[in-house]
Amino acid sequence: MSKKWQTFKKSVQQISPFLSPYKWGFIIAIFMIVVTCFALSVAPMIEGMMTSLLMEDAMAMMNNVPGAHVEFDRVIHIMVMLFGIYLLKTISQSITITALTNSIQRTMHDLRNALQEKIRKLPVSYFDKHKYGDVLSRITNDVDTLSNALQQTLTEIIRGVLMLILAIVMMVRIHIVMTCIVLLIIPVALVITKIIVKRSQKKFQAQQDALGNLNGAITEMYGGYREILFFNKQQDAIKKFKDINQTLYRNAFQAQFMSSIISPCISLVTYMVIGTIGFVGSLFVLNGSILVGELQAFVRYIWQVNDPISQVSNLSSQIQSAFAALHRISEILNETEEKPVENPQTLTHAKGHVQFDHLCFGYHDKEVLHDLNIDIQSGQMVAIVGPTGSGKTTLISLLLRFYDVTSGSIRIDGVDIRQIPREQLRSMFGMVLQDTWLFHGTIYENIHYGRLDARKDEVIEAARQANVDHFIRTLPDGYDMIVNEEANNISQGEKQLLTIARAMLKDPQIMILDEATSSVDTRLEKRLQDAMQNVMKGRTSFVIAHRLSTIKNADLILVIKDGYLVEQGKHEELLAQNGFYSQLYNAQFVEE
Repeated sequence: MSKKWQTFKKSVQQISPFLSPYKWGFIIAIFMIVVTCFALSVAPMIEGMMTSLLMEDAMAMMNNVPGAHVEFDRVIHIMVMLFGIYLLKTISQSITITALTNSIQRTMHDLRNALQEKIRKLPVSYFDKHKYGDVLSRITNDVDTLSNALQQTLTEIIRGVLMLILAIVMMVRIHIVMTCIVLLIIPVALVITKIIVKRSQKKFQAQQDALGNLNGAITEMYGGYREILFFNKQQDAIKKFKDINQTLYRNAFQAQFMSSIISPCISLVTYMVIGTIGFVGSLFVLNGSILVGELQAFVRYIWQVNDPISQVSNLSSQIQSAFAALHRISEILNETEEKPVENPQTLTHAKGHVQFDHLCFGYHDKEVLHDLNIDIQSGQMVAIVGPTGSGKTTLISLLLRFYDVTSGSIRIDGVDIRQIPREQLRSMFGMVLQDTWLFHGTIYENIHYGRLDARKDEVIEAARQANVDHFIRTLPDGYDMIVNEEANNISQGEKQLLTIARAMLKDPQIMILDEATSSVDTRLEKRLQDAMQNVMKGRTSFVIAHRLSTIKNADLILVIKDGYLVEQGKHEELLAQNGFYSQLYNAQFVEE
């Protein structure tokens, strides 16, 4: 069994659980396809009967046979039969479309939900390795590609196979020698299709990958649009986009071109066969082996053999795109999730006593934090300082279990955080980051996001504690003002205060503030400092700060350099040691 077939089989097995709940819709659709094919296969024979009847009547009239005339009653009877058959075909096709569309769209609905649920369970390391745009492309473009393929190709493939079988059966009933000539189309078509598909499949996979890269690039460029303008990198961004777009164009053109030439090649073979049947069939009509109406029906059946082969060939581009999309979707579904906690322990009333015991951690076999031993008492304000890249943010990521320690442990109230369910662990924390995140919605909704069961008065009180209530009330719509999608209709400082209000509303046991004041002016810094003091009051707090003047009152300052804890203590104690912290502080003081 080839590797490609094994991959395809695994992908189908991955998607089949999403199809099974709606199997009756698919079964009804398939049954109605059978009815449609039966009606289509019977129609040419009945049409041929009418032609043969009219030919017999015309010949009798030309030979002056007594009583010869056109038997209109039989003609009308045949036309009524044809009308009934075509009506049955139309009704069955309508039922097929309705049942199939409903089943497929429900399947895609469940698949999107499953992908979203899967992404929620993936470790942070997955997003370090994959562009957001590519992940987005898998959920949107690839699912849509699969949906369109199922909608358009599933019926055509089933109908094509049935029509091919029924057409051959009907042709055998008319004349077996002519049927053997027609059957030459099938092996020739299969050879043509195999040769072309073998070369085009790689291009379709490259096309879907290029589309994911394009989405990733667009997401990146629009996310950093202002920076591109500021550094005058518009031309570089345009060139990068054009290069990726050119790759997508090249792969898409080659894939579509190679798949589209299948149908013309098969049609050429079909026309040659029809010409041969026209000559041979005429000889059989002249010697009385078949009737002229049967020859007419036979030619119609040739097209019923050609049509499914050509249609499936025309759909080969969609089929191959669907296979590529299915593979990319199954890759996400097969990704390793964050492992659930074995023998979980629950902290009902966490106090916030945090201990780092011989903690070591590394990315990709490169250790970045080395043997850290820290004991943080409940309610302490802890500042983490050090040069860029020293491991400050990594330490916070480990605390939240975005990553797990390589060795050693982190304990909260004496419990190893690896024994605490992730959702409960993260519910203990509130975070205020340097990069503020507000979503499109009202200011009230953005604060309320911190705790969705909070009352309105609690939301307002959180805003008051964060020193942002007065600002909100000066806005035209107050708490109902809409924050736009880019959140650029509010200043950076006010956004930071809103995120503090959101964290305040959550009322966590442990607070994390990561460079929360680094991007605001001195006018707002006092308000932010007061808000931060309010949000840290009575709870353990971790503050990552570059402005060392803002952490003078910290209960404990951790100084990290190159992943090592080089110093720890209070501000005055560290200055008195005249060590690395003193160098950092004095350097900033001189600069200021």
